[in-house]
Amino acid sequence: MKLPRRQFLHLAAGAAALPAVSRIARAQTYPTRPVRMIVGFAPGGGNDILARVIGQWLSERFGQQFIIENRPGAATNVATEIAVRAPGDGYTLLLVGPANAINATLYEKLNFNFIRDITPVGSLVRLPLVMVVNPPLPTKTGPEFVAYAKANPGRISMASAGVGSGPHVSGELFKMMAGVDMLHVPYRGDAPALTDLLGGQVQVYFSGVAATLEHIRTGKLRPLAVTTASRSEALPDVQSVADFVPGYEASVLFGVGAPRNTPTEIVERLNKEINAGLADPKVKARLAESGGTVLPGSPGDYGKLIASETEKWGEVIRAANIKPE
Repeated sequence: MKLPRRQFLHLAAGAAALPAVSRIARAQTYPTRPVRMIVGFAPGGGNDILARVIGQWLSERFGQQFIIENRPGAATNVATEIAVRAPGDGYTLLLVGPANAINATLYEKLNFNFIRDITPVGSLVRLPLVMVVNPPLPTKTGPEFVAYAKANPGRISMASAGVGSGPHVSGELFKMMAGVDMLHVPYRGDAPALTDLLGGQVQVYFSGVAATLEHIRTGKLRPLAVTTASRSEALPDVQSVADFVPGYEASVLFGVGAPRNTPTEIVERLNKEINAGLADPKVKARLAESGGTVLPGSPGDYGKLIASETEKWGEVIRAANIKPE
């Protein structure tokens, strides 16, 4: 049977519209079962708390559980590979952090390509590090520290939470841009690095704000500068490194990613609800407890941020010849 041209075109247009209708329906009904968010750290730390805050918000908004699944190991590479290998159906998410941008260059033989294999969903928060020193060090300001370090090359010990960690690459970037030579002393985590800083075994550390606030308030540590381009609300009287090292910026950025090929409609729904959470006063207050600033934006915005951070830390790792332990 030969169909009239007009009827044929009408049927063809209807058939072409079916996939779009199906995608819209899928996004509207998502999720129909619990969603897991993979976190590359053990329970109880700042990363885990961040994931649970946003996970609880998403659970309430979607009416389905967003379950936090802690998979520590290999500097978050274990968690990332689990997420990468999961189906791109919206039921597996990944808490993305600074390690993902760093590891892309630090490790030569990963089983995945982070930028290729993870779909950006949305950014969450930007946190500063704070450059803190042991009080006996005779420097009370950032410029004084730079002058002292230049006069005493190799004599200041700079702690880090491990080779290739955020504090390490932030310190290496400072060394390069300020033109100073400091001895890097890696520790296995933030807590032992702070313990030795407090004890005077090392002199300077680029630390998370939340971990050092109490020590700063009691005078056990002296803050010289925060690493973000502008000052931190948590330490409003502390200058930015960029005030005396022009162009310096180092942030701890967190967001949410999903496996490659996750449907755009689902990514956009998640992004919309994440941004709503970042605008909610209670969620905003919880995130501010760690000294962070909420960072709403589109999936495209977050993708550009991930690419920029990966390139930036890649340059630092290559220039400083950092190799994984």
